[in-house]
Amino acid sequence: MRGRSFLTLKDFTPSEIRLMLDTAHELKRQKKNGQAHRLHEGKQVALLFEKTSTRTRCAFTVAANDLGVAPEFLGKDDIQLGKKESVEDTAKVLGRMFDGIEFRGFKHSTVEGLAEFANVPVWNGLTDTFHPTQILADFMTIEEHVGKLKGAKLVFVGDGRNNMANSLLIGSAKMGVDFRILAPRELHPVGEILETARAIAAETGAKIMVTDNHGEALAGADAIYTDVWASMGEEDQFAERIALLKPYQVNRAMLEQTRNLNVKFLHCLPSFHDTNTTIGQQIHDQYGLDCMEVTDEVFRSKHSVVFDEAENRMHTIKAVMALTL
Repeated sequence: MRGRSFLTLKDFTPSEIRLMLDTAHELKRQKKNGQAHRLHEGKQVALLFEKTSTRTRCAFTVAANDLGVAPEFLGKDDIQLGKKESVEDTAKVLGRMFDGIEFRGFKHSTVEGLAEFANVPVWNGLTDTFHPTQILADFMTIEEHVGKLKGAKLVFVGDGRNNMANSLLIGSAKMGVDFRILAPRELHPVGEILETARAIAAETGAKIMVTDNHGEALAGADAIYTDVWASMGEEDQFAERIALLKPYQVNRAMLEQTRNLNVKFLHCLPSFHDTNTTIGQQIHDQYGLDCMEVTDEVFRSKHSVVFDEAENRMHTIKAVMALTL
């Protein structure tokens, strides 16, 4: 995997994804035991952020430092990407100075362009289409708390067309997961990504379900996953999404529908589970909701593994960097 970019899980075989996960588990063990693993001492990487971030920025920074790599953060106002300098030219410049480039932003074509012209590994920290580093963390967390990945019953609840649903579709198909999307019909995935996932699943033994039937999707679930109802930049769609998705809120009743006392709850974060944020309070004032995609009760319950999941962003990102630099 040395020298390869990490843009989407579509580009990797199940055995390569397995290698990333196994490496992440091992690097996590080493970190917990205080064992140094400075595998790429002296290298330097650029961290490009069009979109703000907590977990992605911190995970890449800590992972790089643990590997002996120096990270350089470049925010949207720090460089001329797409404004005065093309993606191609930016990639060629940064590729001459850095050993790897992370990009978190909007258009997936941007990270593809960086990878095409940089001549160093480029890692997708999130685009509007895919969020592959998050999926590795999700899968690692499922292995830790469910005990298996292949055959695990994973339900994504919410907007079935967003970058998380897209990425879970591809990743689950690759790794043999029994994956269900529970969403209103208006938000069902269609097109190439769904077709690709189903084609991959036919080869790996994975199962793919897309439905608006709660009972069908939730039966026997090992884990329920949700995301915010409107992604960054879509805040003007809150009213429409609330109307569509309110019946799909993850709450105690939904957990009980799984009939699994040990069902786990996952969320890529941040989450609108209370009113302790500016946007959370605005939503309460405008729509009368104390929470959105998940109740505070579930978010803070014994079923919730969201902070293990957040920590695992760092371990899985470190594995990707270690393998590709």
